[in-house]
Amino acid sequence: MTSLSWFNGFLKKQRGKMTVGLIIITVVSAMAVINPKVSGYVVDNVIVGGQYQLLPVCMAVLLGVCIFRESFQYFALLLIERASQGVLFDMRDAVYRKLLREDFAFYNKNRTGDLMSRQTGDMDAVRHFVAFVIMNIFRNTIWLVSAVIMIFFVNVKLALMFVAVLPISAFFVYRQMKAVGPAFSVVRQCFSSLNAYVQENIAANRVVKAFAKEAFELNRFEKENEAFRKSEINASKIWQKYVPIFEFLGTVVNVILMIYGGWLTIHREMTIGNFVTVNGYLWMLTNPLRMLGWLINDAMRFKASIDKIYKTYEVEPDIKLPASPVIKSQIDGNVEFDHVSYKADGEEILHDVSFTVQKGHSVGIIGGTGSGKTTVMNLLCRFYDVSAGAVLVDGTDVRQMDMRNLRANIGMAMQDVFLFSDTIEGNIAYGDPTCPFEKVEQAAKLADADGFIRKMSEGYDTMVGERGVGLSGGQKQRISLARALLKDPPIIILDDTTSAVDMETETQIQGALKSISGNRTLFVIAYRISSVKDCDQILVMQDGRIIERGTHDELVKAGGYYASVFHHQYGEFEQAQESENDPRIGSFDGYEGFDRGNTPSVGSFDGFDGRQN
Repeated sequence: MTSLSWFNGFLKKQRGKMTVGLIIITVVSAMAVINPKVSGYVVDNVIVGGQYQLLPVCMAVLLGVCIFRESFQYFALLLIERASQGVLFDMRDAVYRKLLREDFAFYNKNRTGDLMSRQTGDMDAVRHFVAFVIMNIFRNTIWLVSAVIMIFFVNVKLALMFVAVLPISAFFVYRQMKAVGPAFSVVRQCFSSLNAYVQENIAANRVVKAFAKEAFELNRFEKENEAFRKSEINASKIWQKYVPIFEFLGTVVNVILMIYGGWLTIHREMTIGNFVTVNGYLWMLTNPLRMLGWLINDAMRFKASIDKIYKTYEVEPDIKLPASPVIKSQIDGNVEFDHVSYKADGEEILHDVSFTVQKGHSVGIIGGTGSGKTTVMNLLCRFYDVSAGAVLVDGTDVRQMDMRNLRANIGMAMQDVFLFSDTIEGNIAYGDPTCPFEKVEQAAKLADADGFIRKMSEGYDTMVGERGVGLSGGQKQRISLARALLKDPPIIILDDTTSAVDMETETQIQGALKSISGNRTLFVIAYRISSVKDCDQILVMQDGRIIERGTHDELVKAGGYYASVFHHQYGEFEQAQESENDPRIGSFDGYEGFDRGNTPSVGSFDGFDGRQN
């Protein structure tokens, strides 16, 4: 399917309005031949012939035609405008629905601002094409054909002189279309780039201010803006070259009438009335010629925009629903990773990862940045598909399950907390907007968020700024956790959810999670030992592999990687088990007190800088 055939599918839905509108435009445009004909008749029969009694009738005809044309033209414009808005609505809706179906890989490769420009500037070019360009191409064609036919009825020789101009016009039309098409593709690309840059920098304005990089970003913006300006100028140079040519050809038609038409009139091959009639038709010839450059310009802008939109739309997600997806009304929460490997862009992210979790059990996953912790959970939620092996939930490969059904049974508090520009209640209830307030309050209490929420001026009705602006990192994490818990899912994933809260709050959250654990399966991804030490099973990951597994006590006794991290986070004690009861636990999280050179295996974990205590 091409971009134009895809666009035509939306246009067909508005076939009724467009057809009626264009039929009316055809009629009223063709009626434009009446006035010049009547004017010529008045000259020959009233002014020259002296039949003055015909003048009121002729005036009534001219006035009636004018009223009829303008009234019906208004109705046609109304229909075509509604059709254009219908095309825009359906297309924007279809593209947005497709964007919602795209997977993580798609958004990893496309910038937000670029995608936004598809839904704004490019869509507006489509609406303009339907509402203005199609109608004007149609109307000017009717005018041109009607005028030529009527002039043939008046005088064949004069009509042939006018027709001789048309092949010249067609040649320049072809040249302009060939030149301006690629130019507008560059314009749309530069516009997308500028839009993406502005969106990114507005979103990151606090980072810009924190590093006092306003001047640097302004310089970068000016480069993007200059590139867009140059692309527009380069495109305008093309139509600036051809528009005067079409204006000149329009003037040539006038000159032909004045010289050759005057000669024919003098030699009585035409009457003065005929001359007036042809002169009245002249604007129906010159207007299409003068509009050609502008209409081609708008048509090529539309073509560049629809190509960009369709290029985004036609991308198929890598993660697709199976032909006959397995839908489970209730998931128990048994999870198994069976020799799972995952590659992205040729790089191996996970290698031969295997573990099993029974429902009601908790799993802690700890490791350094880039060790593959979050990727494990992304595969469980099927945000990505495994390259080898299988991820099973209740014995069913997640690739065979209905994705929405699977994800509806998983509550995930993500590492990158995103809060919508909504009330706190709206953010917590995002997974179930119709739930009663009591359920929202309960989830907030479990996440230890109810206390700070009630201290706010408007409590749960407090508006949260974009991406949670106005809240601390810990507050955002707790709201994100409450949002995940409100779903009451059989599988809960906490991806570094308590990294920004103090140890006392973390302890309260962990206690609350234990109280609701029951038959729920809990995954805790973290950097600090305190977040995972109470889990039934702990997986230690490094370079996409599980290098250690077991309970906290087992891993500490093993004296391996986990034990080294534990001792350096909580301090060097003679007995690790005794240190767990020490009231100082938690106050040394992220402790920088070890010699990385003497402990190379610990060096990849975050939170240490290798200074000797």
